[in-house]
Amino acid sequence: MVRIFFIFIFSTIILLAENSKDVIYDLNCVGCHKKMPVTIDKYFYRYLLKYSSETKVKEAMFNYLKNPTKEETIMAESFITRFGVKKKTNLTDAKLNEALDSYWEKYKIFGRLK
Repeated sequence: MVRIFFIFIFSTIILLAENSKDVIYDLNCVGCHKKMPVTIDKYFYRYLLKYSSETKVKEAMFNYLKNPTKEETIMAESFITRFGVKKKTNLTDAKLNEALDSYWEKYKIFGRLK
């Protein structure tokens, strides 16, 4: 019985660890973007068109989210005029990187095109 309990606890911990990136992403990114007229995947594709690689996209998004400015945004001037520049993230660097990893995995096109 004790063995079954420990197996259950261990399995639960593994599942939570695997899903933590998605939880951080869902709670801190998706919630706000649901209120926006531009879906969250459109931001990803804009970044991908401009920066083209996983490393460069994540680096650009990380830098922007840590210090958002009008000069660094990928959104059109009309969008910024209407909605303003995003507020600085309150996520730690580690949690922001986890959220960006989740975002990348969700929308990446590499390996999915045929």
